[in-house]
Amino acid sequence: MPDMSTDTTHVAEAREEEFEPRIVALFCNWCTYMAADLAGTSRMRYAPNVRVVRVMCSGRIDPQFVMHAFARGADGVLIGGCHPGDCHYQEGNYKALRRFRLLRRVIESLGVEKERLRLEWISASEADQLRKVADEMAADIRSLGPLRARVPAEDFPDAAGEGEEPPPEIPGESRVKEVAIP
Repeated sequence: MPDMSTDTTHVAEAREEEFEPRIVALFCNWCTYMAADLAGTSRMRYAPNVRVVRVMCSGRIDPQFVMHAFARGADGVLIGGCHPGDCHYQEGNYKALRRFRLLRRVIESLGVEKERLRLEWISASEADQLRKVADEMAADIRSLGPLRARVPAEDFPDAAGEGEEPPPEIPGESRVKEVAIP
C-alpha cells in the first residue's frame, strides 16, 4: 500500500501554491467607496481578490461583520473610512478606530494573525492610494497563506459531573453552539 502521508503533504503544498486570498473590504460610502469607484472609472487595476461591501460609515461596521467574514471564509478584512476629522457623520471614523483596536485583540486571541485585519483612511480622491493598499493587503495575505485559526484547546465536560443534575432545557434554545472556521 502506498504511503498516504506524503501524498496528502503534496496536495496541501499544491493548494498553498495556488492560494489566492479572499479579502472582504468594508468601505465607507462617502470616501473609500468613492475612491474605489474612481479607481474603476479611471481603469486602475488593483487586486481582484478584494470584494467591496459599501457601508454608510466606517463607524457603523459592527464587529460581527468582521467575525462573520472570517467565519465564512475570508482570509482578510480591509476596513476603509474617511480621514480623521473628515467623517460625514462627525465621529464615525473614531468609533471605527476604537472597534478596530478591539477587534485586533479579539482575533489574535482566536488564533488569527492580526495582519489579516487592516484599517485605512482613504478619501474619495485617493484612488491610487486605494489601489496601493488593496495590492499590499493581497500580497500580505498571500504570504500568510490561507486562514487557519489556531484556537486554544479547552476542556469542555462531555456530560454533567457525577451526582450533578444538568440544567433544565430552555425551549427554543440549544446549549451547543456550532462554530465553523474554514
